[in-house]
Amino acid sequence: MRASLGCAAALVFTAGLLSAQSPQPKSPAATETQTIGGKTITISYCSPRVNGRAGKLFGKDGRIGQDPTYPVWRAGANAATKLHTDADLEIGNLTVPKGDYTLYVDLANPAAWQLIVNKQTGQWGLTYNKEQDLGRVPMAMSKPPALVENLKYTITDRGGNQATLTLEWENVSASVPITIK
Repeated sequence: MRASLGCAAALVFTAGLLSAQSPQPKSPAATETQTIGGKTITISYCSPRVNGRAGKLFGKDGRIGQDPTYPVWRAGANAATKLHTDADLEIGNLTVPKGDYTLYVDLANPAAWQLIVNKQTGQWGLTYNKEQDLGRVPMAMSKPPALVENLKYTITDRGGNQATLTLEWENVSASVPITIK
């Protein structure tokens, strides 16, 4: 009995070590959810890492410039970035009815990105159909105080049914205002 317990403990210990040593996904799934004015907004995406490529991601000659949809970027990795809203929104000056959408970013002008809200959903990130665009919104560009290793989205409640959607990665921060209708 004692030997069986010892073997079981060794097996559990070994399994724990193996799971601790499992490689982390290159672009793990992430979700940003915020309730604004009693309504929920959710962004689901895969979060790529800079991984030593600072200064080599954006631009025509950067890593993203190799994507077949460039200058339109999936604004994440793997599957397309998803937006779900329980309320009608105004993102910048674009009216977005409640429902599900895909987010892309037009990087054509490095100093003035545009957020693209696309009606097609469920596709892989490198599948982009411009004819499905609900619309485009200019993004306010800035530089974060330090390198942002993992791409991240944040939705910040500003009160009074107002919020800000921000995408940050590497040395770029791009944001748009949101109003709950």
